[in-house]
Amino acid sequence: MLNEARKQELIGICQDLIKNPSYSGQEEDVVKAIEKNFEKLGFDSWFRDEYGNIIGCIKGNKPGKKILFDGHIDTVPVPDESKWSVPPFEGLIKDGKIYGRGTSDMKGQVSAMMAAVSYFAKDTNKDFEGELYVAGVVHEEIFEGVAARKISEAVKPDYVVIGESSELNLKIGQRGRGEIVVETFGKPAHSANPHKGINAVYKMSKIIDRIQKLVPPTHPVLGEGILVLTDIKSSPYPGASVVPDYCKATFDRRLLVGETKESVIAPIQDLLDEMMKEDPELQAKVSYAIGKEMCYTGNVIEGERFFPGWLYDENDEFVQAAYKGLKNAGIDPEITQYSFCTNGSHYAGEAGIKTIGFGPSRENLAHTIDEYIEIDQLAIGAKGYYEILKSVYKK
Repeated sequence: MLNEARKQELIGICQDLIKNPSYSGQEEDVVKAIEKNFEKLGFDSWFRDEYGNIIGCIKGNKPGKKILFDGHIDTVPVPDESKWSVPPFEGLIKDGKIYGRGTSDMKGQVSAMMAAVSYFAKDTNKDFEGELYVAGVVHEEIFEGVAARKISEAVKPDYVVIGESSELNLKIGQRGRGEIVVETFGKPAHSANPHKGINAVYKMSKIIDRIQKLVPPTHPVLGEGILVLTDIKSSPYPGASVVPDYCKATFDRRLLVGETKESVIAPIQDLLDEMMKEDPELQAKVSYAIGKEMCYTGNVIEGERFFPGWLYDENDEFVQAAYKGLKNAGIDPEITQYSFCTNGSHYAGEAGIKTIGFGPSRENLAHTIDEYIEIDQLAIGAKGYYEILKSVYKK
């Protein structure tokens, strides 16, 4: 499947993507590079949607199941290039590794997906029943699962493979994530006469103390539905000589299978209702944070920051097909779950599309200085994707 010429082509694709910086909302250059490589690899067609996602397709000779390979193409920034020992945007090869921002998160995986789909189609002369898609997804780093909605809407896949780093293991679920905002509203006053105002921060401190006593649910596989304070802000800021009349606290809540927007927020709403009855001066509300970001296309991507959890049974037919394919690739994968949030929150959690995760490299290399992907991992990852296709589209 991956002779030396193909391996060098795969390395070249990865380097090409790395050479095009693509911070969230600035992905157009890497999209152009992907389009160029789609053409070189013999994809039948490709298109961009309104958010700027790039989706390539190869169709089999007969109609059948659609499989979508999902990989985000935006990266976190490089705040200080001087801290890197290698250039972050050159795709430098050193000691069997390709270095650069996004190599492991996740331009390496996108490269492997593109190559695997192309080689499978060529090796079978497109003699399979179905359609193969590779999606380069925008805005995932700050808005996981939202841009993916446009992709599933357009493609309507039967199966999805999330390419996030899994150390070559097979992922069948993840906790989701909700960003919960609690706000308190007070009354401003000069700090020399604080009794004439209502201090929104004091009110918030009591709420935080009570929220800490709430016990989130647990799941036998996914673990705890953690609820933790991540940010707090008051207004006016800076508040020199002013009693703050507004305070906002943000909580990160890890979501378990089956939890809904309503069920997650209900305990906090009940707590606030109880506290407002106890304290007539307390005015508070709870909601989900709203994300709003500008795409490189000029369109706005917007939505509540609620990304559901998901989990499949090990005996699910797609899980087993993927597992068989990875075994055929010479990989001995552990069947486990992602510890972080992925676009699977949309595909599996929202849309109910059969989804698994598999990707080369280690998740702890993401977002790091001197980020890299091992060439051997990249090649094995491509072989894994190829063998998943062989297993799903077996004769």
